[in-house]
Amino acid sequence: MKGKMRLIMTMLIFGSIGVFVKKIELTSSEIAFLRGVIGSIFLLLASFLVKHKPSIKALKKNAILLLLSGAAIGFNWIFLFEAYRYTTISNATISYYFAPIFVMMLAPWILKEKLTSVKVVCIISAMVGLFLIVNPGGSGTSGSQNHVVGIFYGLLAAAFYASIVLMNKFIKNLSGFETTLVQLMVAALVLFPYIWWQGNLNFAGLNLTSIMFILIIGIVHTGLGYFLYFTSIKELKGQTIAVLSYIDPISAVIIAAIFLSESMTLIQIIGGALILGSTFLSEKLEKKIQTPITAP
Repeated sequence: MKGKMRLIMTMLIFGSIGVFVKKIELTSSEIAFLRGVIGSIFLLLASFLVKHKPSIKALKKNAILLLLSGAAIGFNWIFLFEAYRYTTISNATISYYFAPIFVMMLAPWILKEKLTSVKVVCIISAMVGLFLIVNPGGSGTSGSQNHVVGIFYGLLAAAFYASIVLMNKFIKNLSGFETTLVQLMVAALVLFPYIWWQGNLNFAGLNLTSIMFILIIGIVHTGLGYFLYFTSIKELKGQTIAVLSYIDPISAVIIAAIFLSESMTLIQIIGGALILGSTFLSEKLEKKIQTPITAP
């Protein structure tokens, strides 16, 4: 399978994760923990099959960053899954796409990058888009959902993802596949004491349906998804990766509409277009794409 087709498949896989999360009767922290465990096992097996052995010296040199970024991945998942529970998949996905905007805002201080007028326009446009998505003219609730809370969780997830992107820029001598494998393992290790502290180690809501969907999220959306991503980007240009990454949010909205009958108002669609347009422009400003624009 060619690199472009593998990346398209990856984005479609990422775009469908929200539908599965909504069907699992476990807490977000339990889902995140099990996802980390299953995804790590899958990628470990994949690394053995392709006979890929990471440098122990490089792992030790980047240990602190790998630990911090791995923990950030775990909490990134928790907040994203909470966003799915409190609002629509469309709102959660688009608010999660605020991550590149957070990176752009923090880059001048952390990466010493210049904040240009174009970047300022991107940030302002994304802020306006977010305002339209939240739709302050409404009550912010619908049935059992609280959209404002859900979007807030989506933004928290985006903030954690932005921190991962920034930390990854300082990780040296490790491939994206190696970095992700270690981060997933760390995420599972960090989340274990967290769910134990919350008293959720009994996995009370685990039933046959939840087990099936957890396995799909762990194997397909995490293990297979990341494996396909990192094997495809080796064959593609950064600009191609940036463009194809937008299959993720678009497919998420379409899948949610088909399987969950979710919809967006015209104002929210305009807001979503502003946010996605701003992130796309911000990606065009990057000389090299190192990570997917968002990896649920």
